Amino acid sequence: MKTSDFAYDLPPERIAQTPIEPRDHSRMLVLDRKTGKYQDKHFYDILSFLKKGDCLILNDSRVLPARLYGIREKTGAAIEILLLKSTGLNTWEVLARPGKRVKVGENLIFGEGKLVGKVVDTDGAAERTIEFSFEGNFYALLEEIGQMPLPPYIKKKLKDRERYQTVYSHELGSAAAPTAGLHFTKELLAKIQEVGINIGFVTLHVGLGTFLPVKVEEVTDHQMHSEHYELSKETADLINETKKKGGRVIAVGTTSCRTLESIGLQDGKIHPREGWTDIFIYPGYTFQVLDGLLTNFHLPESTLIMLVAAFAGYENTLNAYKHAVSDEYRFFSFGDAMLIL
Repeated sequence: MKTSDFAYDLPPERIAQTPIEPRDHSRMLVLDRKTGKYQDKHFYDILSFLKKGDCLILNDSRVLPARLYGIREKTGAAIEILLLKSTGLNTWEVLARPGKRVKVGENLIFGEGKLVGKVVDTDGAAERTIEFSFEGNFYALLEEIGQMPLPPYIKKKLKDRERYQTVYSHELGSAAAPTAGLHFTKELLAKIQEVGINIGFVTLHVGLGTFLPVKVEEVTDHQMHSEHYELSKETADLINETKKKGGRVIAVGTTSCRTLESIGLQDGKIHPREGWTDIFIYPGYTFQVLDGLLTNFHLPESTLIMLVAAFAGYENTLNAYKHAVSDEYRFFSFGDAMLIL
C-alpha cells in the first residue's frame, strides 16, 4: 500500500487544543469491524459495549517532563532538547533544536546549571546522545525544570500537567502520553471492574518514533524506532484466562496493542516478556492477541492510522474517519475516542 492511501482531509479546527472535562465526557465512535457500521456515543457509554469476562489492557507508562530549555555553554545560544529514551546511567537519546550546530563534546546548561548535559554522540541530524551530570535525583530535577512534551499541533498551554497523564500512570519513561487512556476516570475504572470486566497493565514507554511522519511512499519501506515494553506474569495470566473462558482482550491504545502483538502467542498462550519492539502494523497484518481496540483519531498518513486500518479494515477505517470529520469529532491527543470491536 501507499502512504498516500491513508490521507484524509482534516480542518485545523477539528484538532483538539484542550482536554474535555470530565475526562469521560469525550465522544466515542463505536465501530463494528465486521459490518463497518458505527454508532455515535460518549465515552461514559463504554460499559454498554463491554461484557463480563472481557479484559482491558492498559499501558501504565507515565510521561516525563521531557522537554528542557537551556543554553549552549560555548556560545550562550538557546537550546531545546526532548528526552527520547534512557540508554544507560545518566545517558539519554534526545532530539535537539536547533541541532545541527551542537557538536560532540559540547556542554548544554539547563535550570541555571542544576543540570548539565555533555553531548557524547550524534546521528548527524537532530538526534544526540547526552550524558547528564547533576546533584540529587534526576527525575525530581525534571519535575522542577522540565516541561510536558505536548505535540506541536497543540498550541494552547496546558494548565494542569496531570491532564496529559492517565489516571493510572505509574512507570516513568514516556516522551508522549498513551492518549487512548486519557478518557478514563478512576470512578469509571471502578465501575468497569465491579461488573466483572478485568483490567491488566502493560508498560510501553512511548518514544517519538511512533509519531514520526512516514516519509516514504511505499508503506513497507518505513522503519519504526524501537520502544521498551514489559508484560508481567500477572497480566499474561489474565489474558490467557480471558481467552480460555471466551472473553475478549481489548487493548487500550496502539501502544498496548503493539506490546501484545510484539509478544504474540506461543502454543495458544501469551507469556511474560520484557524487551524492545519496532513492530510496524499495517493492513495485511494478522492479529494474534487482540479482540478489540480503543484508540483516538490519528494523524493522516501516520503509522497509527495504518495500525487502526489493519485491525478495523481499510475501508471501514476511512469511512469512520470521514464521518468523524463531518460530525465534528475532536481529533488527536486531546480528542475523542474510537472503540473498535
